[in-house]
Amino acid sequence: MSLIDVTTVSVLKRDGRSVRFDASKIYRAIEAAMNDRGLEDHAFCSQATNAVVASLPAENLDIPTIQSAVEDYLMASRYPEVARAYIEYRHDRDVERNQTMDIQHSVGKLLSRDKSVVNENANKDATVFNTQRDLTAGSVAKAYALKHMLPKPVANAHIKGDIHFHDLDYNPFQPMTNCCLIDIPGMLTNGFQIGNARVESPKSINTATAQIAQIIANVASSQYGGTSVDRIDEVLAPYAQLNYNKHMRDAVEWVAPERREDYALGKTKKDIYDAMQSLEYEINTLYTSNGQTPFVTLGFGLGTGLFEREIQKAILQVRIGGIGKDRHTAIFPKLVMGLRRGVNLDPQDANYDIKQLALECSTKRMYPDVLSYDRLVQIEGDYKAPMGCRSFLPKWVDPATGEAINAGRNNLGVVTLNIPRIAIEARGSKDAFWEIFEERMQIVKDALLYRIKRCEDATPANAPILYRYGAFGLRAEESETGVEKFFRGHRATVSMGYIGLYEAATLFYGPNWEDNPEAKGFTLEILRAMNRYAEAWRERYPYWFSVYSTPSESLTDRFCRLDREKFGVIADVTDKEYYTNSFHYDVRKKVTPFEKIDFEAEYAPLTKGGFIHYCEYPKLTHNTKALEAVWDYAYDRVAYLGTNTPIDRCYECGFEGEFDPTPEGFACPECGNDDPDTCDVVKRTCGYLGNPVKRPMVHGRHVEISSRVKHMDARE
Repeated sequence: MSLIDVTTVSVLKRDGRSVRFDASKIYRAIEAAMNDRGLEDHAFCSQATNAVVASLPAENLDIPTIQSAVEDYLMASRYPEVARAYIEYRHDRDVERNQTMDIQHSVGKLLSRDKSVVNENANKDATVFNTQRDLTAGSVAKAYALKHMLPKPVANAHIKGDIHFHDLDYNPFQPMTNCCLIDIPGMLTNGFQIGNARVESPKSINTATAQIAQIIANVASSQYGGTSVDRIDEVLAPYAQLNYNKHMRDAVEWVAPERREDYALGKTKKDIYDAMQSLEYEINTLYTSNGQTPFVTLGFGLGTGLFEREIQKAILQVRIGGIGKDRHTAIFPKLVMGLRRGVNLDPQDANYDIKQLALECSTKRMYPDVLSYDRLVQIEGDYKAPMGCRSFLPKWVDPATGEAINAGRNNLGVVTLNIPRIAIEARGSKDAFWEIFEERMQIVKDALLYRIKRCEDATPANAPILYRYGAFGLRAEESETGVEKFFRGHRATVSMGYIGLYEAATLFYGPNWEDNPEAKGFTLEILRAMNRYAEAWRERYPYWFSVYSTPSESLTDRFCRLDREKFGVIADVTDKEYYTNSFHYDVRKKVTPFEKIDFEAEYAPLTKGGFIHYCEYPKLTHNTKALEAVWDYAYDRVAYLGTNTPIDRCYECGFEGEFDPTPEGFACPECGNDDPDTCDVVKRTCGYLGNPVKRPMVHGRHVEISSRVKHMDARE
């Protein structure tokens, strides 16, 4: 008879936490050891579990005590070889845990070019020196942070894969922030400083875009996430007006009166095109101190004035034209165009012609993604571009002015919860699922609070472009030493991410659950529960806690890989070698774009901190009307929609379309070419596009992309 009351006793974990005793964990550990030796005996597993529980002391229960009891029972049983498997497993986990926190081991993985390290970020070219330097520093920072900085429960949960503390190569080792909407209007109007150079307000659109490129480079080097310029057409229009005024002055002196307007306007249009082309090239030739092209997003599309329209057209025409002599698709900047009824949505709207150009651009270059103005305002409270690829700010009113502000606000980082793991550990019990969920959310909270604390350890001198020269909207005085005012009062967001709703529901309802209202309701309740935590934390702390649909570029691989190692191959869960991104429909299933949009529409309002929807298409260059039908259908249903369509090109044989997946990358279906110098392969890695031939991605993401099924066939 057990000496403990299994309903009330707690267990002291290695990281110092006390958690509820769970006998099912003992059962799973014994079952895993049995499986390792090729044995299957459920009766023995139950018998062993009961015997171990009965032998445990009533007080001072900890993990080593439980493990010793398991080992003693197994050694004396008819399966002593299972005891060996159990001991080896525990030893291997301890070694792995220690190695993760060992700087020498972490750097060694980099030097041996472990693909989980060098391919973790598909925007980093791991062959060049500055990226290698960044990866080396990141390996040291990760190991040090896990061992010496993060709270032990948080570090332990990250190492095990219960949660993921994002961007450990930068934060918390440095008190760096994540992503932002740069206050470009304020910086261009009021001037700024980079290094020793004091930059004054530009006098032309050409100078303005040159300054924006410099701002982007410096902001991206001072944080680790995406940088966005919102409403760039409206921001730049006054500087285009300055060009026009100059050309008109010249025209008055040199051009006949009847030709002056045409002369000035023609010269200004060329200036606009040249300025936007220069910005595109400058961004694509930049390398930040992080060893990567800046993750830049340009928002545009709602301006209706003459110059705003010309800027919009130039952005799209430049992107359609491509980069370099071979006209490669530019990966950055990410383009996000706003659609709005009465502006550009319908044929009678003034900017409908620009929508048509955007459709052409999307079929040829996959960007722009589109924002549905009315739906976004319904979800977020007002309209703005995302920070980076998908992180959204809620509406925030500056208490000092009473005005809603977006420019200059930012995000302090992300911690993501492994939802499929909770479902696996629950073993079919919803009660167990929610108990584990509650326990993990406390760890998420501790992790997010630590992220905030570290960000507030920064001083304005650490990143002058952010804190003193206007990128974050406010400007710290020389005498100020703290940065709290940039974040508090709910001005900044911090994000709790999630991954794998599809897999979680699959474990309870089977792999084809999408048409089951109970199953979908379960996935929605997970997000509602996360929102309840976020709301409670927002009331207690002066930061905006948000629920965030994690991009999961490498995490889709890491979580699944760790769970496969721990729980084995589970059909339609770990056997796929990837977890499904956020709330997305199973990528392997054939549905129409309209069905996918309808299915996913309920999720985004519960993930206000960040989300994106996208649909898979065949080649669409000769069928822009089909894409327009999807955009129009989506307008009142989803706020943010991306286009995935084949735009790969082979410069050896001239093929244009979709390259075939290979074990390591992609190859031309006509001639087999996979040389990054003679082909252009573009896939949507997550929210951003990537070129997996030039910059390979992690294995799980590669498998996921290769598994995607078109949501519309060539006949539709």
